[in-house]
Amino acid sequence: MSTSDLRRFKAEIFKALANPQRIAVLDLLRSGELTVSEMAAILQVEQASLSQQLSILRAKSIVKYRKQGNFVHYSAADPTIFAILDAAADLFQNHVIDLQGLIVGPPAQSTKT
Repeated sequence: MSTSDLRRFKAEIFKALANPQRIAVLDLLRSGELTVSEMAAILQVEQASLSQQLSILRAKSIVKYRKQGNFVHYSAADPTIFAILDAAADLFQNHVIDLQGLIVGPPAQSTKT
């Protein structure tokens, strides 16, 4: 795989993650396999809307599924995706801390002589 292929792959993964509902789905799947109806109930969204988001994650091999009777069970295809989400959360925390520092300002300097 060339460097440009790797960059394209990364861009496709980030595009697939560029939706709050898809990230919410992945956060749910951290604890294990869930059905579409279970996820829809937890996220309080329509199953049709959720299915659209799941199809995007499936197309990028971020989630996998298996059918059991009338139910479709989803899980993370590779748990490494959670490390990416955790890194994004860390980046967010760092950004919030930086912004808070700008709002509060630097610590006051002592004027004692």
